[in-house]
Amino acid sequence: MAVRRTLPLGLVVTSVALVSAMTSTAVAAAVPPPPPNPSDSELDTSRAAAKEKAGQVGRLTNQLAEAESQLMRLQAEVEAKLEDANKALVDLHAAEDAAAAARSDADAARRESAGADKAVGDARKQLDDFAAGSYKQGNTIGSLTAYLGAKSPKDLLDRAHLLNAVSGSELDAMNTMERARTQKANADSRARAALNVANRRQTEAEDAKRVADKATAEAQRAQQDQLARSQQLLADRTSFERQLEAAQAEVGGLESQRERYQRWLAAKQREDEENARQAAAGRPTAAAPSAGRARTVIERALSQLGVEYAWGGGNSKGPTRGIRDGGVADSYGDFAKVGFDCSGLMIFAFAGVGVPLPHYSGYQATAGRQIPLSQMAPGDMLFWSTDGRIHHVALYIGDGQMVEAPYSGSVVRISPVRYGGIVAHATRVL
Repeated sequence: MAVRRTLPLGLVVTSVALVSAMTSTAVAAAVPPPPPNPSDSELDTSRAAAKEKAGQVGRLTNQLAEAESQLMRLQAEVEAKLEDANKALVDLHAAEDAAAAARSDADAARRESAGADKAVGDARKQLDDFAAGSYKQGNTIGSLTAYLGAKSPKDLLDRAHLLNAVSGSELDAMNTMERARTQKANADSRARAALNVANRRQTEAEDAKRVADKATAEAQRAQQDQLARSQQLLADRTSFERQLEAAQAEVGGLESQRERYQRWLAAKQREDEENARQAAAGRPTAAAPSAGRARTVIERALSQLGVEYAWGGGNSKGPTRGIRDGGVADSYGDFAKVGFDCSGLMIFAFAGVGVPLPHYSGYQATAGRQIPLSQMAPGDMLFWSTDGRIHHVALYIGDGQMVEAPYSGSVVRISPVRYGGIVAHATRVL
């Protein structure tokens, strides 16, 4: 059963605001009534009271960012190796299927070739029996007496024609079977050659899987050496989050109301400008299909906030039970959890608009157009790599934010876009 965690109120408000901002930026959507707008004197009083807490919030934010950065660096190499192993497993299954098909074809070709050999052997035996019988029996066509018994020259010629016809038909049939046997033997040879290729590719895939598994094990051992430190960082981060939330709640007050009002005002201005542009062009204001599809994808991903991370988990219908990796994911019990890994969350999100994706971040990176990061838009996928190998994917939701299933022991969450290790382009499939 998937475990959903209660998210801080600020994070929930942020996610709602992000989707609202993305929608109002891309299309001319209806803006809700304005929130309360406190006066300047009320804001000044609130800021004076919160000044001391503001410094503490800044320090806690920096510590939290550093803890998160260290934790993600520890995860990056292991994730890259795990994705290599995942790719090798997918390729191995494909090679095994091809080898099985080649073996089936080769078996069929061998059976046909053996059948042709038997048919030719039977025909040759029948022809030999015919010839032998012709000389043993005095009154059989093909024997000497068959000619000596002729009563006239015409009868002798008729008997000779009949003998030639019978012998010719036997030989023609035998020649036909010989040709068929040769063709089937050629087919058998080709099938065996194809089987050799398939077996070689299967062996290569098995070798690649062993190499990937070994590299994964080495990376996992290195990660295990620092696991205690990672767990301490996680505990520190949780503590920082609680302190930061408390400080922000104290500081927020009327300042938060003013910020929400300003966001509303900006969205209203964009709406008015878009409506004016649409009216000048003589078109009714309506949502663009691509923006609507992006919103559907984002909303599906955000609907899973708080769902546990499970390596190998997630499909087009929702979270699924994770699978064993023989290392870090197993140490967190991912195989017993129901949730998503990073690429599984993308599969579920994009299934909402009928876009199927493979369960491997490296293949997802090539599933659409590559867009420079400077042009990324809500609904694009972002990727991270180590030594040129992609190991993580997240969904950009606008305003410098993304939704992701980050690593074992975490949950689906909204995060600021991390630029360390990020691939230089986003992938757009909508």
